[in-house]
Amino acid sequence: MEHLKDLIIVIFGASGDLTSRKLIPAIYSLKSQKLMPEKYAILGVGRSKITTEEFRKKMSAAIISFSEEKITDNSLVDAFTEDIYYLPMDNYSAGSESSWEVPGCLKKLGNKYGIGENYIFYMATPPSLYEVIAISIAKTGLSNQENGFKRLIIEKPFGYDLESGRKLNKTLHDLITEDQIYRIDHYLGKETVQNLLVTRFANGMFEPLWNRNYIDRIEITSAESIGVQDRGGYYDSSGALRDMVQNHLLLMVGFTAMEPPSSLGADAIRNEVLKVFQSLQPLKEEDVPKQVIRGQYTGSVIRGECITGYRYEKGVAIDSRTETYVAIKFFINNWRWGGVPFYIRTGKRLPTRVTEVVIHFKQTPHHLFLRESGKLPSNQLIIRIQPDEGMLLKFDMKEPGAGFNVKSVNMDFHYKDLADVRVPSAYERLLHDVMMGDATLFSRDDEVETAWKFLEPIQKAWANNPSIKVFGYPAGTWGPEHANELIEGEELTWRYPCKNLADDGLYCEL
Repeated sequence: MEHLKDLIIVIFGASGDLTSRKLIPAIYSLKSQKLMPEKYAILGVGRSKITTEEFRKKMSAAIISFSEEKITDNSLVDAFTEDIYYLPMDNYSAGSESSWEVPGCLKKLGNKYGIGENYIFYMATPPSLYEVIAISIAKTGLSNQENGFKRLIIEKPFGYDLESGRKLNKTLHDLITEDQIYRIDHYLGKETVQNLLVTRFANGMFEPLWNRNYIDRIEITSAESIGVQDRGGYYDSSGALRDMVQNHLLLMVGFTAMEPPSSLGADAIRNEVLKVFQSLQPLKEEDVPKQVIRGQYTGSVIRGECITGYRYEKGVAIDSRTETYVAIKFFINNWRWGGVPFYIRTGKRLPTRVTEVVIHFKQTPHHLFLRESGKLPSNQLIIRIQPDEGMLLKFDMKEPGAGFNVKSVNMDFHYKDLADVRVPSAYERLLHDVMMGDATLFSRDDEVETAWKFLEPIQKAWANNPSIKVFGYPAGTWGPEHANELIEGEELTWRYPCKNLADDGLYCEL
């Protein structure tokens, strides 16, 4: 990892929501925290026919609306946007009728600010343009690192299946080197995901228990309360498996299940995540109906509001079989996790927005203290990724009074309780990592391809076997009831966050 160097950030697709809602506010936060280099400039490239001044005003409004910094002086925002420039461009392909003006703009900015040729290229565009822009960057010599670093950031999805993932990697490798590519997944920029490593490897009370001898099962949930909104056209060609499982959820599985890395170096950590992916027990097409549940939200009434079913969303085919919910049961075939079932699920139009990892510990071998209900809940460690980031440990204690009445109690920690510690946003952390040349929290090519290889039998089964059901579930519920059939064990179900808020130490927005 290197020291922070002067640089120019180029954002392709700069007129889109990602730039205004996430990227520019994140860079403003870095500037406010004095984490930007002394000399820098930002060049937005987009198809909107607007001027630099109009773009600056739009970005000022975006910072005021979306920044996590408390804006008390608008003049500071205006001063920040003075280093933002905009280039309207109809065609991202070099050699088109309209000449590719990016190299000329970068040269002018470099001369104006006294900055060398350190460039970060951010693809805030549809994935179909990644190859086009990468080819143009290479064709015009902007990928050459002789006079400074050149780094390319791409957003998910990294392909749509194993074949397209490999093709995208090959195309990029023909143009630039792997160490220049930063495949960003904003989930890995969240403090609680990174804290998984600290929780496991810095605490003698957890690491000895983190294996098949003491853990019964592991459950990872990423739920969204919103529907597809105005992204129906995109989502109907993607679905939950491609949109969430291949990247967000499997990466969280990797961090949860990995072996201790030899160091905190980028490749040391990513090597261990790759080993987890390589150890995933392969799914067979014929096993998909038994190990995978897919669902699609239907119309419902939530708090008096009529919610449209997925098939009636704008841009969605009326006979669509695209999944808005998916739950998978699988195993990791290695010494640490042999026989421990892993369960992951994600969905839209669920009761709340929540992402968490739940470690279910095994019960004691002899039950001395029975409850009136007869149920024996296991101890749980809950790592809440969002919202209200924190950790919760659930264990049993004796109720005061005569006898041995047992009650489950919570011991919790919330990041918000650290009043003197600022928690950076995910994009803020990840953009700073790219500037520093730290690739630890970014996916490597072999990780991407191995994840696609694991999911390939599911994609093939769904494509080749129309008898595999797409279960409907009313918007505002926790998905198809059939998903509970995946969980091994009598009367065991998924954990339902916020079902009994008074008994759950972590807050959920309902």
